[in-house]
Amino acid sequence: MELSITDIHARFAQGLLAYTKLTQRCNASGRRQRPRSYVSFLWEPLMGLSSATYAAAFGFVPQNEPVFIALQYIAHRYAIPAHYALELIEGMAMDARGMRYTTLEELLLYCYRVAGTVGLMMTHVMGVRDERALRNAADLGIAMQLTNIARDIIEDAALGRVYLPLAWLREAEIEPGEIAAPQHREKLAILTLRLLHEAERYYRSGDQGLWQLSFRSACAVAAACSVYSEIGRRLAAKGARAWDERTYVTGVRKIWLVFGAIARLIRSVPARSIRPWSPAPLSIVWKASNVQ
Repeated sequence: MELSITDIHARFAQGLLAYTKLTQRCNASGRRQRPRSYVSFLWEPLMGLSSATYAAAFGFVPQNEPVFIALQYIAHRYAIPAHYALELIEGMAMDARGMRYTTLEELLLYCYRVAGTVGLMMTHVMGVRDERALRNAADLGIAMQLTNIARDIIEDAALGRVYLPLAWLREAEIEPGEIAAPQHREKLAILTLRLLHEAERYYRSGDQGLWQLSFRSACAVAAACSVYSEIGRRLAAKGARAWDERTYVTGVRKIWLVFGAIARLIRSVPARSIRPWSPAPLSIVWKASNVQ
């Protein structure tokens, strides 16, 4: 069976996502373990991967693990900078070290590393009209990670993980070790609104990059963006009860959001027909972002 170019891109994207999911599964298993000695046990292999396996995968050293064989091929085929993979590993390592973030800027760096880099690598696979869209890709990843953090505040606190900026907690007179305490839910809801406000700024930047993608890729990204944004809106609407149960988007609502996202993109079809899409060469490495 002959595959179209878009089918080939989709399969490569699936391979890249398999790699990122493998990395994130390793990180998640470490986050769920106690005591800290196990996190230290996880940390050493992560550092080994960053200095050896990942460097080799982006070079020409033969690989044995299927996911790294695929990663090596995809990295070479789409000229994905090793910087993104190594930054992703550093983000996982920040979790393994149990880091906490004093300021929003420090938290955003973490979000860039664990999520923005995934968007950047996917951009190389999907292609964009203009390499300036790399910023939009990183920003969308950051927005989604901020939403994840807002949704999982209590769950993470039970594991000893604190992602909210410590400066914010001090302002609200909440001790990091008492985030999950019921008496702090109202204050926590206010801080969560603040975090989601930051996420919305990054979502808007991500939306601006949809024009730079092919129509098919834009549909997939817009659908994911719509679902994650809805999670944020539901958290905000629940207020202090946001963590009574896990917030998610139901199947019917998810389908409605996906169709809505695609419908909005259909409006761009006339402009896209006038200016057909073609991928631009990507020569820069996007290293950080802070939307204004």
